[in-house]
Amino acid sequence: MSVRPEEINRGWDAAAAVPGRAEARVPVLNIANALTVARIVLVPLFVLALFAGGGHDTRWRIIAAAVFGLAAITDRFDGQLARKYGLVTDFGKLADPIADKALIGSALVGLSVLGDLPWWITLVIVGRELGITLLRLVVVRHGVIPAGRGGKLKTLVQSIAIALLVLPLTGAFHTAGMWLMYAAVALTVLTGLDYVGQAARLWLAAGRESRP
Repeated sequence: MSVRPEEINRGWDAAAAVPGRAEARVPVLNIANALTVARIVLVPLFVLALFAGGGHDTRWRIIAAAVFGLAAITDRFDGQLARKYGLVTDFGKLADPIADKALIGSALVGLSVLGDLPWWITLVIVGRELGITLLRLVVVRHGVIPAGRGGKLKTLVQSIAIALLVLPLTGAFHTAGMWLMYAAVALTVLTGLDYVGQAARLWLAAGRESRP
């Protein structure tokens, strides 16, 4: 669930413009947050299915891919519901990125442990995600770095590549999954550099404003 700050502000401004809704609070227990929690719950189930039967059992790999796909789909719908119905909450803003990183990270690490994905790919992607998360925390007092289209495309390509590699595919299909993963790595690095650039501009702008 990726909600841009300006969309959140518009939602609150609209609520304030309606008599009797200025102090309305969005309940934490709503459908968008329920989907986010469901995604978190699906992560250990996905890991169990991925490693079941020695990690290369055809039936269990199909089940693992199905669980991963279901979890990935919830990421799209919870965001849409939150924006459409004004269901943005502090819990959702905190839990959603945790759910996303847990799902992608567990899949990458699991595939590397099973020998189906080079460790360097996992280290690059997971390292980037952790690094950008820390970077956001460092510069948050100077401004918010919104999620861009590149980041969303990166997540989509990562998810498709992971799904193809989790499935017990061989030949051209497996090759396609690896090429998509290489594309995901490239997008991961490029979007990471973009975030670093945005963070640097925020930091420099804040420094100029603080000077007498």
